[in-house]
Amino acid sequence: MPLALLLSRIRLPPAAMPSTRSASSARLVRASRADANPVVREVKRESSVSFDISKPESPSVKRKRVKRELEENGEHPVKQVVPDIEDFRYDKTKALTSSIKVEKKARVSAVIKVGAPENWEAVLRGIKNMRLSGQAPVDTKGCEKAGSLLPPKERRFAVLISTMMSSQTKDEVTHAAVERLSENGLLDPDAIVRTDEAMLANLIKPVGFYQRKAQFIKEASKICLERFGGDIPDSLNELLALRGVGPKMAHLVMSIAWKNTQGICVDTHVHRISNRLGWVFREGTKQKTTTPEQTRMYLEKWLPKDEWEPINPLLVGFGQTICTPLRPKCDMCGITNLCPSAFKESSSPNPKQKKTRPP
Repeated sequence: MPLALLLSRIRLPPAAMPSTRSASSARLVRASRADANPVVREVKRESSVSFDISKPESPSVKRKRVKRELEENGEHPVKQVVPDIEDFRYDKTKALTSSIKVEKKARVSAVIKVGAPENWEAVLRGIKNMRLSGQAPVDTKGCEKAGSLLPPKERRFAVLISTMMSSQTKDEVTHAAVERLSENGLLDPDAIVRTDEAMLANLIKPVGFYQRKAQFIKEASKICLERFGGDIPDSLNELLALRGVGPKMAHLVMSIAWKNTQGICVDTHVHRISNRLGWVFREGTKQKTTTPEQTRMYLEKWLPKDEWEPINPLLVGFGQTICTPLRPKCDMCGITNLCPSAFKESSSPNPKQKKTRPP
């Protein structure tokens, strides 16, 4: 059989025979897809294109790079006028350092001394000379004399009780109340705690606000027993924590009982006389102080510390005898030539007489 006739009779399966129609169709589909998506076509054509997904430079790295490039080119970088946002980052170390500097500055400014008044030393010598007689009530019946014959521990307690009763009360009245407590064996914290409050108030009467003070004295006695073994507190803050004890009393107790003067004891006499002498002023003004505490703080700024303890009994006695609250005895005073208030209050008019009805 001829070879041509044999080949014509062999039938191949459809899958094995190439289809020109399907191949051409595939080429048309790919072409249409490429036309519909030009980006894909472009990417396929330009194989050199790449995507940079690395992190952008931080401002600090960028500044360093620019500065390095400028230096390599022989140029000097221009100083930045507007600070970068990185410059505002919180630096804990810098913040702590700055706060410490401010705090130290405040502490230093708080202890700056003010100028002492003119002729204050001559005024003080004159008052001391007038007080040599020792005839003022404070010299014999002040809080310093309370329990003077008792042992140290019992005397300290007597000083505390006497000081607590002295507020708005004359020295003679306070001294008499201390004597009555002593006669009844009540200059002892344990005895006071066991005593009825009404009885205690009756014994210290007529001390000013005696009922309230009796309550405070019982409370202080209990604290002395429970926390200090029957003794009194030995620090200013612990004394101030006792009800009925203010700054004046606390400083006085520290000076008398513990011989530890930490401040000036300013009562009504020291407050009044210091203002009359022009020794104290309100902060930043030339006006008189309005409270004993303002007076204390101003005095401590210029008065030498060795005068802090004796200034209280000195001016108290001066105020009890010569520089009295009403109609001071300027004609008997030896420092009128140095006192800016001399004779300004001594000529106060007499109190108005009661009007009498006509008959």
